[in-house]
Amino acid sequence: MKKIKKYLPLILFLAALVASACLIFSRSGSVFDIPGQNSPAPSPTPEAFKKSPLSGLVCANAERRPIAVMLSGDTITRPLSGLAQADLVLEMPVITNGINRLMAVYVCGDPAEIGSIRSARDDFIPLASGWDAIYAHWGGSHFALDKLKNGVINELDALVNPGEAFFRQSGIAAPHNGFSSMSRLVSASQQLGFRLTDNFSGYPHLENFEPATTTPMILSIAYLGEFQVKYKYNPAANNYLRWRGGVKEMDKNTKIQVAPNNVVIMKTAIHQIEGQYNDVKVTGQGEAIIYRNGEEIKGVWKKDAASQKSKLFFLDAKGQEIKFTPGQIWVEIVEAGTGITYE
Repeated sequence: MKKIKKYLPLILFLAALVASACLIFSRSGSVFDIPGQNSPAPSPTPEAFKKSPLSGLVCANAERRPIAVMLSGDTITRPLSGLAQADLVLEMPVITNGINRLMAVYVCGDPAEIGSIRSARDDFIPLASGWDAIYAHWGGSHFALDKLKNGVINELDALVNPGEAFFRQSGIAAPHNGFSSMSRLVSASQQLGFRLTDNFSGYPHLENFEPATTTPMILSIAYLGEFQVKYKYNPAANNYLRWRGGVKEMDKNTKIQVAPNNVVIMKTAIHQIEGQYNDVKVTGQGEAIIYRNGEEIKGVWKKDAASQKSKLFFLDAKGQEIKFTPGQIWVEIVEAGTGITYE
């Protein structure tokens, strides 16, 4: 007993030393994370993220500058890759009695594949500029290229292919085999020294967005032939399932049907130039119809003709900005007189 008392201080010291070691070393000998010393910074919670200025959704990339990508409308290229992950998609007839073309604008989404990518058209450029976007395309009409060579917008042209931002996919016939990804587009933008933080003021979004109806309404847009579009409102998900040419609009990446939360009809004047191209009026103002939460809101669209960088506004009958439901927005540009039904 006297011997135990004699060595008790030493025993207690060794026990404390062992306990300290257990706090630092694992059984395998690796170091434990000690807060404030060797542990990585905690990942931000979703609550710490900001909202996309386009979709109003909370995401890690909310402050990243939008990138607008020109996409094919041709039947042979369907399903397209990356549609479901865009914050906003714009559709416009680019050839009279011919084809539509799409422009997908990305903030939150990071698709691993985007395509089929097609040529620039000059009517899309002021809209992309108004959203403060970097404009990605594969060549273009001479009208578009004349604008772009004057530096009206930061652009990524696949014919130049900065930083190998674009690639041809094997097994698909040209010119439908042009693709990219968000990582490639962002990397190329960095290499070119483009600003990558967003300056767009954004669209307002609803905080409370309960569906206005439980009835599955159908919106039909009488684009020609294989470009006819239909949206079926789904009250359960509060979105609009999309069909094109009588077939479900699927995303090749996600294998799910495209279903925006907002659909905007933007009526304007369209006339033909050079026997093949459309000249679409995208500045000034015109009639707009907004579909959200299962309801139809009639108003106007406005964009300052004197400033390419001006925002495209959607206003109600009182001149107030229409608030969108948080989620993807599809803007359908149609010629005045195009058949539109909602029933």
